Amino acid sequence: MADFVLFGDYCEDALHKRKPFREEHLDRLSKLKNQGILITLGPTKCNKHVFGIFKGEDLEKIRILIEDDIYWKEGIWTTFEIYSWTQAF
Repeated sequence: MADFVLFGDYCEDALHKRKPFREEHLDRLSKLKNQGILITLGPTKCNKHVFGIFKGEDLEKIRILIEDDIYWKEGIWTTFEIYSWTQAF
């Protein structure tokens, strides 16, 4: 398993727009965390960006996980990039 880091952006007024989808989003993240796929994920304090760390077989599988998230499907996340990551410490 490899490590991957996610950087992305939220839409304008994300705190309001995410409300109808938040429970589904958090339930899914909890399942990914319990499976050992999601290490951490969350917004920056300004709520403009999202950051996450995942474990997976390859970048494409992580990309599919992100694109399957309700926040991506509903436009709450507007952009994202995923990078292979090497933890130094």
